Amino acid sequence: MSAGVGPLRVDKWLWAARFFRTRGLAAEAIAAGRVSVNGERAKPSRTVRPGDILAIRRPPYEHLVTVLGVSERRGPAAEAQKLFEETAESRARREAVAVELKAMPPPVFRGRPSKKDRRTLDKFIRRQDED
Repeated sequence: MSAGVGPLRVDKWLWAARFFRTRGLAAEAIAAGRVSVNGERAKPSRTVRPGDILAIRRPPYEHLVTVLGVSERRGPAAEAQKLFEETAESRARREAVAVELKAMPPPVFRGRPSKKDRRTLDKFIRRQDED
């Protein structure tokens, strides 16, 4: 973490803060509308500064974080955690969703899906991505 570094592109920051494994995945999520900065939809080139509030949606979870610092490089996880602070309500919502998911029964697979089953599943997944 470097305090002397000026504003940084949001895709680079998401990569450095370890929300996404690559900058490309971060840019795809931003283009899909899953990241907003200070309540506004972001573009990959949008700059973030300490104090900005980011909403990062990675279904089924949503992170609401405040930027504490920026870093040009992707460091260890302990260093990445110093770049942001997650709000208490966001953490509580994520934990509630995790408990719900654990309580759900495991999926039942009955062999290879038919063409109709695959199309239905694809349609369901696309609908989830649009939300």
